[in-house]
Amino acid sequence: MSTLILLNKPFQVLCQFRAKDGRKTLADYVRVPGVYPAGRLDYDSEGLLILTDDGQLQAQISHPRHKLPKTYWVQVEGEVSDEALDLLRAGVSLKDGPTLPCKARRIETPQLWPRSPPIRERAAIPTCWLELEITEGRNRQVRRMTAAVGFPTLRLVRIAIGNWRLDNLAPGEYRTERVHAPQRARRRPTSSRRKRV
Repeated sequence: MSTLILLNKPFQVLCQFRAKDGRKTLADYVRVPGVYPAGRLDYDSEGLLILTDDGQLQAQISHPRHKLPKTYWVQVEGEVSDEALDLLRAGVSLKDGPTLPCKARRIETPQLWPRSPPIRERAAIPTCWLELEITEGRNRQVRRMTAAVGFPTLRLVRIAIGNWRLDNLAPGEYRTERVHAPQRARRRPTSSRRKRV
């Protein structure tokens, strides 16, 4: 059995256990030895982060080839148009190439914990919330996608990775699950015979 930790990573926490600059890290919240993040979540993003003590499971969760869907609630500046949603769904062009198609929809303002510090608000510019589901994991991908269609991200909260969900975890809280370790590929037995030339 492998250990899985589902953590609600707070805003402005590094997705690592050590830092030299005094910033908060995972060590401020998780005191379970031998676990490591399965994937990353930006310093200024919040929400679900999975940690595990199983290297193969870590790779299955985080590696892009497995295309495990990741779901985000995204607060953006402006009222997102239908055209912008269609662009997101089809895939947008970024500097490192086009993104894969994703699921994108408008949602009502979700019931979330207050962020500290709060987002910047401009009286003359409205905001709205989207739910995006992507299967890639590029650096700051969701932020770059919404900016590419004209709606900068103000707040980003990951709520699900595959079937694992944030549920009612408060920032800094986590729950532990025990899961079956993934099947490891069997190595072919090596022969001691020399090949004839």
